[in-house]
Amino acid sequence: MKADKHYKFINSTTGYCIYHYSLSSALPPEQIKTELEKIKAQVASKNGLLLNTVYWEEVRDGR
Repeated sequence: MKADKHYKFINSTTGYCIYHYSLSSALPPEQIKTELEKIKAQVASKNGLLLNTVYWEEVRDGR
């Protein structure tokens, strides 16, 4: 599967992007959300942040 959906994980306290991740758009939406939640927890843990201070956004062309 080609990883053609790209996401950035952002620290809501600082507004800085702290991680990038890519997934295949062929995955069902529920599986994409589950994977993003798992990565969000890992990113928060590795950066010493509370889980609720990290969120993700899909990176779209022109953004």
